[in-house]
Amino acid sequence: MTHLQMNGIIKHFSGVPALRSVDFEVKGGEVHALLGANGAGKSTLMKILTGAYQADAGTISLDGSEAAIHSPQDAKALGIQCVYQEVDTALIPYLSVAENILLDQLVQTKAKGLINWQRLYSQAEEILQSLGFSIPVKKHVEACTLSEKQLILIARATVQKAKLVIFDEPTAPLSSKESERLFQIIARLKQNGVGIIYISHRLPEIFQICDRITIMRDGRNVTTKKTSETNLDEVITHMLGKSFAEEFPKVQVPIGEPLLEVTGAAGGKVSGADLTVREGEIVGVVGLVGAGKTELARLLFGADGMEGGKVTLKGRQVHFRSPKDAVEAGIVLVPEERRKEGIFVEESVKNNLSVTTLAKWSPLGFIRRGMESGHARELVNKLDVKTADISQLVGFLSGGNQQKVAIGKWLGTECDVFMFDEPTKGVDIGAKSDIYRLIGNLVEQKKGVLYFSCEFQEVIGIADRILVMFEGKIVKELSREQATQELIMYYASGGE
Repeated sequence: MTHLQMNGIIKHFSGVPALRSVDFEVKGGEVHALLGANGAGKSTLMKILTGAYQADAGTISLDGSEAAIHSPQDAKALGIQCVYQEVDTALIPYLSVAENILLDQLVQTKAKGLINWQRLYSQAEEILQSLGFSIPVKKHVEACTLSEKQLILIARATVQKAKLVIFDEPTAPLSSKESERLFQIIARLKQNGVGIIYISHRLPEIFQICDRITIMRDGRNVTTKKTSETNLDEVITHMLGKSFAEEFPKVQVPIGEPLLEVTGAAGGKVSGADLTVREGEIVGVVGLVGAGKTELARLLFGADGMEGGKVTLKGRQVHFRSPKDAVEAGIVLVPEERRKEGIFVEESVKNNLSVTTLAKWSPLGFIRRGMESGHARELVNKLDVKTADISQLVGFLSGGNQQKVAIGKWLGTECDVFMFDEPTKGVDIGAKSDIYRLIGNLVEQKKGVLYFSCEFQEVIGIADRILVMFEGKIVKELSREQATQELIMYYASGGE
């Protein structure tokens, strides 16, 4: 069985330490959780293991022999596979599901000049069926849903002769049924002697499937323990460096006049949705994966065309042909796929935070750089974005800090309704609390909030009212006082 050892790993970015002499080990046939708040160093450590980054110092050994990992190809050759959190960076959108699953084999076959396409499709079909996944193998990846993309990555990793598999937030886009299927796959890999590194901010599942836990904080390994010898409160304390009861800081403000009124909204998967959002109100929209939450958010933002229904904003009927129309009218969206749609990963923190308010800083067509930079620094401080400088590329920030930037870019606008689609997906427990407080600040300013999520407990904690979706329809409205996880699940599963 493979035995991985990483000793004394050090890494700096622009002189700022990201890893401070980290030791980490994984045994074959174990599921080892790697935990930590955003910015703790988990992703950097894994990118060094997979060859995306090079360590400044330290060694990596497999089965007692030092491993030279200078590229992702080196890592794959050693049997190290990764199921990435950011699926769009790991898949090729214009290729089919089958081609993406069997990508490595396809490259090798193509080098010989021969591809048996029927065999490729049949092989991919067999792989998916063996895993319990149902995705058309000839479908282009760009047409797949987020959860389908994650399943494709899981299929690709398991088809390889892997000795070590890294799962980075694998259940974030998955339904509960798909997550349970993934856990069965992990159990099978474990039985075959494969070492599993499991990264997740969903702590209950860590205690469900992991054998050991390593917790990182501020670029250091804080502790490694058997899962059976620790508990949730202790893990959170190690992650944050202080005691923290997972609470939802609900701000109580007077609910005012209607801001957004939607009647019979229809388009794509959504059919006949009615909802109202008032001043100072947080309305949660919940449902299982595939219920139509994201599709409804996109309709209301003008990203997809409405096929029917009426939208009224502050008493005036509106019709959005594009997101630009929605923003100008006063509605904004922080989308689920932040790296794809919410931020510009190749641009700086400053550029991302000022992109929605450039007109303020360029009254005569010339950008006043000093004012733009001042605005960006003010938002970085307000949002507590962990960044070396406002000139740092957003793509190098942790997931939680990227999400803060995705939200922060809208704070300088005069918008009235803020829509959040899965805003805490892949975000650590400390950053979640920051996002809840930020949303509380918005409703204190009499803004209206639509909060789309499949995290039922989260919505119960933060929302004033909760709308439950099932198969593209809003099937039930619950007050904060009425709502329980069991009741929401009943209606989200089709209960009447």
